[in-house]
Amino acid sequence: MTSNTTTSSALSAPALVRPGGDETAPPRLAEDTSQGKTTIASSVVQKIVGMSAREINGVYALGGGLSRTFGQIRERIPGSTGAAHTAGVTVEVGEKQAAVDLDLIVEYGASIVELAKAVRRNVIGAVEQMTGLEVVEVNIAVNDIHIVTDEDQTTRVE
Repeated sequence: MTSNTTTSSALSAPALVRPGGDETAPPRLAEDTSQGKTTIASSVVQKIVGMSAREINGVYALGGGLSRTFGQIRERIPGSTGAAHTAGVTVEVGEKQAAVDLDLIVEYGASIVELAKAVRRNVIGAVEQMTGLEVVEVNIAVNDIHIVTDEDQTTRVE
C-alpha cells in the first residue's frame, strides 16, 4: 500500500517548492514556534525586491517594455496596489529560501557590471533582513539602456 502523505525534514525538504505545488498558495516560512507559524506571500517578497532594486543609482526602471506598459495601466485602476513595485520582478519562495529574477533598464553611462553587483547586494540584504529567507540567487537581465533626452530633463521631477 502506498501513501500520498510525505514527511519532510530540514535536510530533505526541497527548496523553493510551494505547499501542494500550487502557484497561488502562500509560501511557508521557517518561523515555526510553539506559539504559531509565520507565512510570507510571494507578493510581499516581490515588493521588497522591487523597492530595494530601485534604491540603486543607475537603475532607471524595472521590467521590459510590455511589463512596464501593463504595470502603468494597472496603476491607474482604482484599488490596485503594488504594480509599479513588482513589474519586472519574479520570485520563487520556498519554506526557507527564495530565488529572484529581475529585468532592469539602466541609465546610460552606468557600469552594468557594478550596477548588477550593487542591486544583487541590496536585494539580498533587504529580503534576508526583512523576511528571514535565504536568497539563493538573484538573476539580473538588463533589457535596455535609458538615454536621457532634453524632454526627460524638463519633465522629470526629483
